[in-house]
Amino acid sequence: MIRHAFYDFEFGLLKIGYTDTAVISFYRVDQIDGDNEHSALSDKAFEQVCEFLEGHRRTFDFPYELRGTEFQQKVWDALCRIPYGETRTYKDVATMVGNPKASRAVGMANNRNPIMIVVPCHRVVGSSGKLVGYAGGLAMKESLLELEKTFNA
Repeated sequence: MIRHAFYDFEFGLLKIGYTDTAVISFYRVDQIDGDNEHSALSDKAFEQVCEFLEGHRRTFDFPYELRGTEFQQKVWDALCRIPYGETRTYKDVATMVGNPKASRAVGMANNRNPIMIVVPCHRVVGSSGKLVGYAGGLAMKESLLELEKTFNA
């Protein structure tokens, strides 16, 4: 059974989806759209996101589960290997997963990333270095990249 907890954070509301054993989703939302069921797991996940946003954490150690296709799983794994404070292009990620011509498919997998921030899809930029697409909005993406740049120095 999937439950949801909502938390106020720097970018609005964070909706955390979780089961008894793992977090399965993080989404920025505009309003509470269901039952708000906090748990020790959702609280821990939110606490770690706050630590990340304050520059005190670079990795996460709460249990999470990524649900997606085999290709999506490969892309999300590749995203987790992009070092803190660095970016890669969609083509770079496509090459990382063994298919250099799959930039568009990488973009779609990025778009379907169920756990933003933890799986750092914000670290993927267009081939020109331009910020493109982010589920939390481009302002949030820009803020996350600036935060990492600041605390990576």
